[in-house]
Amino acid sequence: MSRRCELTGKSPQVGHKVSHSNIKTKRRFLPNLLNVTLMSEALGRSVRLRVSAIAFKSVDHRGGLDAYLAKAKDAELSAKALDIKRQIAKKKVAAS
Repeated sequence: MSRRCELTGKSPQVGHKVSHSNIKTKRRFLPNLLNVTLMSEALGRSVRLRVSAIAFKSVDHRGGLDAYLAKAKDAELSAKALDIKRQIAKKKVAAS
């Protein structure tokens, strides 16, 4: 399983661990990923996603999964999240 956020696209970064004697050793900074179940209002069902903690807070701040995906860029989203975004858009068009 990839260590990549499905909503923001955050992935591991590479840097140095620096000791007291200033010796630099390569290390990886991993994103804080959570397995969460988010409710989609338009679809009327829950969706399981693997998202970073900051993306989870952003979803809550924007008013839910539907509102977050409406404003999200397609390039950042995973294939699963992009599919959910299309389903939500299709439901909203059919409802109006």
